[in-house]
Amino acid sequence: MKRYAYAWITLGFFLVSFGLHWLFGWYAFADEAREHGQSPEVSGYLMEMGRDTFENWQSEFLQLLWQVGGLALFLYVGSPQSKEGDDRHEAKLDAILQRLDPEGADRLIQKIDREFERT
Repeated sequence: MKRYAYAWITLGFFLVSFGLHWLFGWYAFADEAREHGQSPEVSGYLMEMGRDTFENWQSEFLQLLWQVGGLALFLYVGSPQSKEGDDRHEAKLDAILQRLDPEGADRLIQKIDREFERT
């Protein structure tokens, strides 16, 4: 649960905002129907809100989802572009440790690798 806290929080924000979007959409739909002297119908509301929701997702949500989710996925999977800087930094730090403590550096590096699940 702790590893995916960001995803759970994001899902919570999404569900709350989605629910409020549809709730306030119903209020606006019902007011508009009353202005025209009609009673609001659920089927008309579902069609209008479905259209508006998917139109909004197409223009904004899916674009943002791809930009953020895709980047996160590539960083998690470890594309060559995302690993480039980390590997270089690790090599530099390993070299510094080797210079500072030639006898204990390998032991320390192995301990750190085990602690952070790096092979």
